[in-house]
Amino acid sequence: MEEQIAKIKENSIKEMSQCNDEKELNELKVKYLGKKGELTKVLRGMGALNSEERPVIGALVNKIRDELEALIENKAQEFKKQELSKRLQTENIDVTEPSKKIHLGSLHPITKIINEVEEIFLGMGYQIADGPEVEKAIYNFDKLNTPPDHPARDLQDTFYITDDILLRSQTSPVQARVMETQKPPIKVICPGAVYRSDSVDSTHSPVFHQVEGLVVDKNISMTDLKGTLEMFAKKCLGENTKIRFRPHHFPFTEPSAEADVSCFVCGGKGCKVCKGEGWIELLGCGMVHPNVLKNCNIDPDEYSGFAFGFGVERIAMAKFGIDDMRLLFENDIRFLKQF
Repeated sequence: MEEQIAKIKENSIKEMSQCNDEKELNELKVKYLGKKGELTKVLRGMGALNSEERPVIGALVNKIRDELEALIENKAQEFKKQELSKRLQTENIDVTEPSKKIHLGSLHPITKIINEVEEIFLGMGYQIADGPEVEKAIYNFDKLNTPPDHPARDLQDTFYITDDILLRSQTSPVQARVMETQKPPIKVICPGAVYRSDSVDSTHSPVFHQVEGLVVDKNISMTDLKGTLEMFAKKCLGENTKIRFRPHHFPFTEPSAEADVSCFVCGGKGCKVCKGEGWIELLGCGMVHPNVLKNCNIDPDEYSGFAFGFGVERIAMAKFGIDDMRLLFENDIRFLKQF
């Protein structure tokens, strides 16, 4: 049996020297050291030996097993080194070769303005409110003191889905929803996309973006409105910006006004941006109409409020010197990369 063990050792070492990769080495390990391997068969045949031979043969088998395991492990490490060396030669990187050019995107001008406006009003203690773009007519019109015979409800002026559902024509419905679900004091702005049946030209689009603001509390007055808008105008358009009110009419505010800002390009002297007038029309505003407060379950005898709204595209065009609104929606990289 000792001769058989010596033969197993000799054959295994010989075959090991002929292995070309780890796969063949593993197969050799199974052949000689596995559960059904050559050395294991020798151990199973020890039952035929006498009591004096068994410990001698057992010790010899274990010695040969340890030797073969060490040789196999060394051979495996050799194969791993060879594989690593091969990969280093074939997968090397030329660090002097120019890298692939990465084209970084940037925020759209409209998104930039919305983010800036939100930051300004958050700093003044406002919250940001959101609502559905597919809106019910009761929120888009009725609760905002716009009766069924109002021109804004004409089928040619608004995108109706059904008689009672439409694409919102303003973000004011969000204000109505907030007043229904939140008790005063209320300070919110409502940014979002709105839709109107306008022909596309340099200053009009059937889809654009608005930011509307609403404050409802006790003893709110027109002076609070003007002070808020002056603060916003200075933060958004420059510290020297001035603001003026012109009388106007909106069904959901009374009194109502159009707010103009002094041209931040020429300082009010007159230029092509303000068309020589020195002022730029910015937004509509006013004190919340008592009927609107009543429609949203707020007592107008106890509470008052102001609201305002402006088009984001209008501010973007004025601030960035853009003379055609269509440029904001055409996704021309040559235009957008400027921002």
